[in-house]
Amino acid sequence: MTDDPKHWWIFRGKGEPHDGATRLPDPPPWRRFSNQAEELRGAVFAPEDHEVEMVNAAMYLRRPLLITGRAGIGKTTLAYAVARELKLGRVLRWSVTTQSTLREALYRYDAVGRLQETALRRDQTMTAAMKDKDTPPPAVPIDRYLRLGPLGTAFADSKRRPRVLLVDEIDKSDVDLPNDLLHIFEEGEFEIPELARLPADQQKVALLPHDPRPREPTIPIVGGRVRCGHFPIVFLTSNGERSFPPAFLRRCLQLHMDWPKDHERKQEKLARIVRRHLDFSPDQTPRVDELIGAFVRRLENHSDDLATDQLLNALYLVLKNVNPEHAPGDAEALLNALWRSLSK
Repeated sequence: MTDDPKHWWIFRGKGEPHDGATRLPDPPPWRRFSNQAEELRGAVFAPEDHEVEMVNAAMYLRRPLLITGRAGIGKTTLAYAVARELKLGRVLRWSVTTQSTLREALYRYDAVGRLQETALRRDQTMTAAMKDKDTPPPAVPIDRYLRLGPLGTAFADSKRRPRVLLVDEIDKSDVDLPNDLLHIFEEGEFEIPELARLPADQQKVALLPHDPRPREPTIPIVGGRVRCGHFPIVFLTSNGERSFPPAFLRRCLQLHMDWPKDHERKQEKLARIVRRHLDFSPDQTPRVDELIGAFVRRLENHSDDLATDQLLNALYLVLKNVNPEHAPGDAEALLNALWRSLSK
């Protein structure tokens, strides 16, 4: 440990090239990108009893679970926790924007790419005699240009078990999308018109799913219709940026996630989350507890809109011998930057 508050700086702003990037420590567990990291995301989540209860109710009733709450409270992580504990494979995630459509969630068809390959085959393979007879070029298989989306995969890949479908930030969608989704959820099936129009001898097509499947890379679709065997476990998350029509809310179960009201329970929950994310020695425990207490006081005394990962970011730096409260510059400057309110 050094008294130099800048000892942890790798970029030093001197303009002199160096190999300091090789000294970067391992990234925080929540910033590692691999299949194991995705599984860890579900492993470290600590849901409350009422949250577990609502997940089970949605599973029994085969209804979507609409989850609201402040950013960073764990809405998306809950889906990963369910998928991991029930051994349901990777979460099928659809991140919604204002431009999102129901079709992209069901399947994607690259009609332009298929036409281009058709033209290329014609130019490369047709002989002069074939051109004189107006013989059509060899057909391009449609399955090469058609792929299931996350919702389409959740329905098609459900013969043996349900899949977990995460529709993230549905409140950002176009006004009609929630009702369009309801129709699909109520029917439990949908049609792919491009496949339904194929000749009878081409009615069975194998399509790639949204997520990679090493053992069974494709899913067979017959007659252009996709019907779910087990209704997927559907999580719809919302940050409260808009309201939803009553017809939509009536067909969903609703769960609001928030910090526990009681001070002690709030601190215990954060400590449990921290222990699942970070390893630290007994002599570091007092410093960790001190920062957790400071974080809770900010939540309660200043009504700051803070997320759990902001606490984890500060603790990660502390455990790497970076003290946010004694950063160069103004006192507590780095800590204040890390714990900046999300709504101010």
